Amino acid sequence: MPFVIFVAPLLSDNAFRMIDAVASLPDVALGVITQDEASKLRHLRERAAHWRVTNILDTQQLVWAARELQQRNGPIHRLFGAFEHLQEPLAVVRQWLGIEGISPEVATNFRDKARMKTLLRDAGLPCARHCLATSLAEAQAFGERSGFPMVAKPPSGAGAVSTYRVESMDQLLRALAPNPPSPTHPVLLEEFVVGDEHSFETVTINGQHVWHSLTHYYPTPLAVIENPWIQWAVVLPREVDEPQYDDIRTAARRALDVLGMTTGISHMEWFRRHDGTLAISEVAARPPGAQITTLMSKANDFDVLKEWARAMIFGQFQVPERRFAVGAAFLRGQGQGRIVKVRGVEEVQRTVGNLVVDFRMPEVGATPSTSYEGDGYIMVRHPDTRRVEEAVMKIISTIRVELG
Repeated sequence: MPFVIFVAPLLSDNAFRMIDAVASLPDVALGVITQDEASKLRHLRERAAHWRVTNILDTQQLVWAARELQQRNGPIHRLFGAFEHLQEPLAVVRQWLGIEGISPEVATNFRDKARMKTLLRDAGLPCARHCLATSLAEAQAFGERSGFPMVAKPPSGAGAVSTYRVESMDQLLRALAPNPPSPTHPVLLEEFVVGDEHSFETVTINGQHVWHSLTHYYPTPLAVIENPWIQWAVVLPREVDEPQYDDIRTAARRALDVLGMTTGISHMEWFRRHDGTLAISEVAARPPGAQITTLMSKANDFDVLKEWARAMIFGQFQVPERRFAVGAAFLRGQGQGRIVKVRGVEEVQRTVGNLVVDFRMPEVGATPSTSYEGDGYIMVRHPDTRRVEEAVMKIISTIRVELG
């Protein structure tokens, strides 16, 4: 029975779903390393070996925890996790302990967005022009070459955190002045790509890309962050194998080869410019966020987290049939204060209620989230992609989360 260790900073609901997926596989002995107490493992407390650390990103603590668990449970077959910022530390620990998985070099290819874009552009793949600025002078020079607007972000960011649009040279210099870029704290500057944003998810087994999915974002996450009144939506079309996606399927697989993906699930964000051309934004070697794993499961009537765990542990993946289009409308508070009322629910139930397959409504009295995912969601499903698109647009134009 293989002994596998899942690593997560905290035992959040999302992390627990992934741990539960690993535990659901037959003939697997499970270990968990986290900053949380073992009591938070809920019904898995007696099922999983647990080791607590104080800093999940500290490779020395991870090595210590893994070795302690190994002493008690036998050789470690796999060591993995889904948290973006853990991917490099996990790769280092795997290398030190001789555990199979992506190497530190490959992990850095995915985490260092400037290095990633350089590798992709050198391979002839389409992505935005970029610069890893280590000084104000470098940032200014890139602005003069690339023009405005542009996007500024940390080189190892995730989920549009600390990402913002810059409209002019004056705005760029003012934004960077309080904490000027330096060799130890660079800033990644990118061409601002105008177009429709999407994601592309791929399951890879031993370097072979065996399954894919994709999404449409309405609008871009950056636009939602910049405009607190916007409610975001994600749609997974049914037609993932149709000719209109031939170019991104080819580019995505080539990008994963260039970056060195071996086994796992990856999450790529990309743009379709208005002239029809592609631009790859960035790629992560981990499951997607924003409820996309849940949407993929509902589109194919399977448990994508369980299949991801099976791929990571056994190198196996059951390729499902794409039966539905699915979408998620994210519900976001309007105004200031706490959530006091959610309006429009009855109309949504009347018009698209027969398509709803999952939901989490905003909690009255709660402090609103600052995330572009908002304070709740409604998921819909139908074999016709157009019906799903119309349904999510109806939801985000009807539901109002009032604050006060």
